[in-house]
Amino acid sequence: MSTDNAVKDDFLSEAAPYRRELLAHCYRMLGSVHDAEDQVQETYLRAWRSYDSFEGRSSLRTWLHRIATRTCLTALESRGRRPLPTGLGDPSADPLDTLVERSDVPWLEPVPDAMAGAEHADPAAIVASRESIRLALIAALQHLPPRHRAVLILRDVLKWRAAEVAEALDTTTTAVNSILQRARARLDEAAPPQDDLTEPSSPEQRELLARYVRAFEEYDVAAIERLLTADAVWEMPPFTGWYQGPEDIGRLISTQCPADGPGAMRLVETRANGQPAFALYMRAADGAHHAFALQVLTPTRTGVAHVAQFFDLRLFTTFGLPAVLPPSTERPIASEP
Repeated sequence: MSTDNAVKDDFLSEAAPYRRELLAHCYRMLGSVHDAEDQVQETYLRAWRSYDSFEGRSSLRTWLHRIATRTCLTALESRGRRPLPTGLGDPSADPLDTLVERSDVPWLEPVPDAMAGAEHADPAAIVASRESIRLALIAALQHLPPRHRAVLILRDVLKWRAAEVAEALDTTTTAVNSILQRARARLDEAAPPQDDLTEPSSPEQRELLARYVRAFEEYDVAAIERLLTADAVWEMPPFTGWYQGPEDIGRLISTQCPADGPGAMRLVETRANGQPAFALYMRAADGAHHAFALQVLTPTRTGVAHVAQFFDLRLFTTFGLPAVLPPSTERPIASEP
């Protein structure tokens, strides 16, 4: 084996453990799990090609994140931001109006915890990692220009020093500090407070989610309404409308949902963006339950405050979920996460 090949083999073994956190980093930058996967691949390709010139002045982890940041910034030059319907600037919609679909909009996508979640032994690190990929935060980051997004992520999520960020982005420390100040102010405007969120494994949340599943599988709209907070928001890309309040959300579900009664829907538990999520399957003419949508929930102490329902069926593959449920599939919420 040549020396060059040995060096490249060393790179592959040493860089592999960083793939998960690089995907999380690219996802924060891009708002798309599919785009993030592409840019992680591009990052490893660029790093592999130039590894023999890596001098070790920074850690391998820092070097990889620097390359990933630059590949994401290049990708963002030709792409617009990825919003949720609430980010389009329109007021809440009438649930009885015809749904308007916009397939031309590059919508925000959820990311599976299994791909981008924390792998730390330290509980505090797990919480920090979970918070850094919450759907509301990723949506808020979309309001920032790409370089502002990069500065904020590198400084506040990865905890880089201003000088490190300046070197990575070919700018000055003064410019980094100025951008960070403006990015934080903009993010405070766009991101909702997270103070009332419940812990994922708390008995209260487990009970809330069990009731949520039961209400949907029984198609009990009144029960669904009771589980929502007074100002709950429901949105479902690629449809542009968003809906606020239990009554409007209940009207939306009762009039626009194709379910034909109890048993028409089945929910399978998963995790996305550090939050509870459910794969929703709808009964079809063949009697089987087929992939229909993926829901990401924001549970609080007073109920479910936000539901983002994604109709992109590619997400079922990304989340490792079947396209059709076998008849023997057990009810979710049967065991602790």
